[in-house]
Formats: sequence, structure tokens, C-alpha cells
Amino acid sequence: MSLGQAFAQVAPYYNLAMVLVVIILFVNLFRAKNKNVYLKPWYLLFSAICVFILEEVMTVLRSMQIISFPQWVFGITEMIMIACF
Repeated sequence: MSLGQAFAQVAPYYNLAMVLVVIILFVNLFRAKNKNVYLKPWYLLFSAICVFILEEVMTVLRSMQIISFPQWVFGITEMIMIACF
């Protein structure tokens, strides 16, 4: 196995671990007492990250050969994330 294949195999797991940290930061932002911040852009970014989590979970399940998804599903999730921005 080459280095590139090894990275391709473990990258979704690392992505999910890093997104967990981002989710914790979002929860702290949304629970903050100081509401002098306009939060709508942050909610849109949070929804895009939730779609990203869904896509990464689907990628992990596909790589573990548990569930096979059609290729167009990943394109739809990318379009949803772009629409949130």
C-alpha cells in the first residue's frame, strides 16, 4: 500500500475527528450569553458542516463495504453544502 492510498483510507476518520472539535465550538457559540452577534451565517455554516458529517459517514460506510451508495448522492451533498454558503 502506498502512502497516498494509506492517507485516502484514513482521511475520512480524521475528518470526522476534526469535525467533532468544530461541533463543540459551535455548541459553545450558540450557548453563549452574549447575543450581540448576528448568528444566521453561523447557523448556515453549521448546517453545511452537518451535511459534511453525513457525507463523511457515508464515505466511511462505503469504504468499510457496509453500504453502497450511488455516486450521485455525494454530488447532491456537495451541492447542498455549496448552497448553504
